[in-house]
Amino acid sequence: MRYRSEDEDSGRWDGFPFRDGDVVISTRSKSGTTWMQMICALLVFRTAELPAKLSTLSPWLDWLVTPRDEVWAALADQQHRRFIKTHTPLDGIPIDARAHYVVVARHPLDMAVSMFHQSRNLDRARIAELTGGPVSTYQPAPIKEALLRWIDRDVSPAEAMDSLPGVMWHLSDAWQRAASSDNVLLVHYADLSADLDAEMRRIAERLRFEVPEEVWPSLVDAAGFARMRDRAADLAPDPAGVLKDPNAFFRRGASGSGRELLTDEEFAHYLDRTSELAPPDLLAWLHR
Repeated sequence: MRYRSEDEDSGRWDGFPFRDGDVVISTRSKSGTTWMQMICALLVFRTAELPAKLSTLSPWLDWLVTPRDEVWAALADQQHRRFIKTHTPLDGIPIDARAHYVVVARHPLDMAVSMFHQSRNLDRARIAELTGGPVSTYQPAPIKEALLRWIDRDVSPAEAMDSLPGVMWHLSDAWQRAASSDNVLLVHYADLSADLDAEMRRIAERLRFEVPEEVWPSLVDAAGFARMRDRAADLAPDPAGVLKDPNAFFRRGASGSGRELLTDEEFAHYLDRTSELAPPDLLAWLHR
């Protein structure tokens, strides 16, 4: 399937020349993309002192802001093990036996709240300038109203990847693939938050990274939310200046902000909606 938005096109993956060991990080917006990119960077370079900005080390291949040929050329020039960002579900990109695919999941309500705040931090005139499209007339509703609309919006995943149906399609597809394929790994945002050391070690093992024991403490420390926020200028995904404030990208990092906004009745309605969109075993893992 081909996925498109005002600034993305999964067709840019067509014919991409993979290498042995490539890591593709496939996430929904505000679900831990930058966190997983940082973890992969630390596992690749085995030091907290990265050789370049994170967005340079791990390009967003689908993003229309940077010409496709330029992104491909930059990736071709990389000598280190490559880790590539995408927001495209796995059914929209090539699945290559030489590559590993990491899908990060976050509680959808927390993702939606974080996305709400992120949308207010985007310079939409700058995005239009870079993509050649019209300036968006987006005007955010109050946050709770926006969240309730997001829960009820009925749209196809291909039309709106960050909608609730889009989130559930992305994760359901990955859930099914991970059950039968060793090169698809699901990671839960809550597990990264609860025990970052243990989860980073699990990721390293699954992706076949070898890391000397003596450097682990420094890598885990560098991947912590507070340390990453302190380095926002180098780590925020903003190579083209589309964020009004890079520091605001790392806003909270905790879980539970979505549930806090809803009454018990509204939360029960959300659970009913998700039960229509994803299998019970995935939802039990996702909502724990």
